[in-house]
Amino acid sequence: MSGDKMPRKPRVYYEGALYHVMVRGNNGEKVFESEKEKQEYTNIIKGYKDRYHFKIYAYCIMDNHAHLLIEVGKIPLSKIMQGIQQVFTQRYNKRHSRTGHIFQQRYKSILCQKDAYLLSLIKYIHLNPVKAKMTKTPNYKWSSHNEYIKYEHNIADIEFILSMFGTIKKEAIKEYKKYMEIEEKLKEEDYKVNDEEIEEIIDGIGKDEIKKVTLEEVITETLAYFQIERKELESGKRTKNLSDARKAIVLLSKELTGASNKSISTALRISESGVSKILSREKNEREIREVREKISLSICQA
Repeated sequence: MSGDKMPRKPRVYYEGALYHVMVRGNNGEKVFESEKEKQEYTNIIKGYKDRYHFKIYAYCIMDNHAHLLIEVGKIPLSKIMQGIQQVFTQRYNKRHSRTGHIFQQRYKSILCQKDAYLLSLIKYIHLNPVKAKMTKTPNYKWSSHNEYIKYEHNIADIEFILSMFGTIKKEAIKEYKKYMEIEEKLKEEDYKVNDEEIEEIIDGIGKDEIKKVTLEEVITETLAYFQIERKELESGKRTKNLSDARKAIVLLSKELTGASNKSISTALRISESGVSKILSREKNEREIREVREKISLSICQA
């Protein structure tokens, strides 16, 4: 990026990274209003969890938004969430005979301090229905709290967390319940990994363990942002949404990955001269500057 923009934050994706993920319905719409929609979403999450081998320590699915506490494995968060959101959107639209976006353009993800705030984040997520005055206790059907107190295995990875409360299952659940009753105020700035801590993570795990940004990842993040599918991107259609997505991919690929014009043109199924034209037009940078910054930041953090 040029001018007086802030320098790009270091991109941190490594095995074991913990993220607090939030997804919301477009314009506050209740995309999970019915039990059928909530069950559908949990089924999709479970399917992708089996496929991509990530961990979920907590979740809560409300009527118009959902919280997930995800520890990634070898598959980056962007790929996990793109799959979950796209499949749910497709099924939701088919069920309701509609088209278009149902979620806000992109999920929010926060890289978290796992060691210091893991339990606090679980409590924060499980208390969401209480804060929303939907229930008086955390005993909300569509959250992982019930998996912890009933020792059920649906989506959440409960064993590791309960082991922090005791080695005997019954006693561990009892202590977990006590912990949930302790009042605790948690703000995003408390548990979010800041820039200095990101640098420490990079130093601690070694730069070889930090994954380099790839052309494919830029494409994946851009598709997620614009909520379009790969086949649409490669269709040759020239809607404004598709045009802006292609511009963002070309500019970000050069900025973050150093990919060749040929590899970009092959991936997007446009000519090399088309790639060159996008790169040479200053107008393109101005038109989608805000979009590029948002996508770039998401790649840096997820």
